[in-house]
Amino acid sequence: MFRLLQLLLSIVLIVILQVTVFPAYIDEAFKPNLIIILICFLALRGEHTVAGAVTAYGTGLIQGVFSGFYFGLFGISSLFIYFALRKVSDQLYTESPHLLAFAVFIASIADSMISLLLITLLSSDTGIYSTILTYMFLQAFISASIAALFYASCTFVRQRLVS
Repeated sequence: MFRLLQLLLSIVLIVILQVTVFPAYIDEAFKPNLIIILICFLALRGEHTVAGAVTAYGTGLIQGVFSGFYFGLFGISSLFIYFALRKVSDQLYTESPHLLAFAVFIASIADSMISLLLITLLSSDTGIYSTILTYMFLQAFISASIAALFYASCTFVRQRLVS
């Protein structure tokens, strides 16, 4: 029960930071995607596939509501990323902080590419391509760096509390 409450509070905090605080204070090029970090963490370390998939889709939908893009676009891309990472997580050493940072980097780029593909297939709008492609690698690098720092700080705090 405590883990569920902790997860829900984390999701609320991540969504608030992602959709209200970051757009107001951080430039688009340097804005990390905390929702992708959460999805990668759930896919690599989560125990319940259905709950993780619902969380990934729900947080993607919430991000889509506040982003102004097409509704459902982030939900579908988040769900694809979750299932792809979940599929390979059994074959990887998921306790590695380097793997989490690498997975966040790849997932951020995959999120951009899935969004581009879906916009190409389902819309005639061409002005969005330059926006997504311009910041794709920088946002992926920033998100991966934030994931590595977050994991390192959590590990440090956990070691200090146990000692």
